[in-house]
Amino acid sequence: MTERRTVADFMVTDVLTVPPGMEILHAVRLLLDRKLSGAPVVEEADELVGMLTKKDCFKAALNAAYYKEWSGTVDQYMTRAPETLDAGLDIVSAAERFLATPYRRFPVVEDGRLVGLLSRSDLLRAFVQLS
Repeated sequence: MTERRTVADFMVTDVLTVPPGMEILHAVRLLLDRKLSGAPVVEEADELVGMLTKKDCFKAALNAAYYKEWSGTVDQYMTRAPETLDAGLDIVSAAERFLATPYRRFPVVEDGRLVGLLSRSDLLRAFVQLS
């Protein structure tokens, strides 16, 4: 691997996003239907404001179990100010971030805007492809 490859070279750009005002049950159904473990939460102009993970959704599910109905919106359950990767970050540094955190995927930003998502699988595939 002599050339410098970046997160932008391997990230997924066709990403399901959800708005903070979406009903939580609708968001949960989207994650389940698409077999995703989470989705970036964005406001207008792709401004990243959070991440909604299945773990976050369990909080809503427990509330629904107690109160016999789903209620609330994504912004009530999402993880705010998620850790991100810069699109220009080299893949070795990205791998180090994955090793240092429990996260399975990172939102990728450029100039404060969401431009993609990088998962552990995407990055591992990059290293295999480049070997």
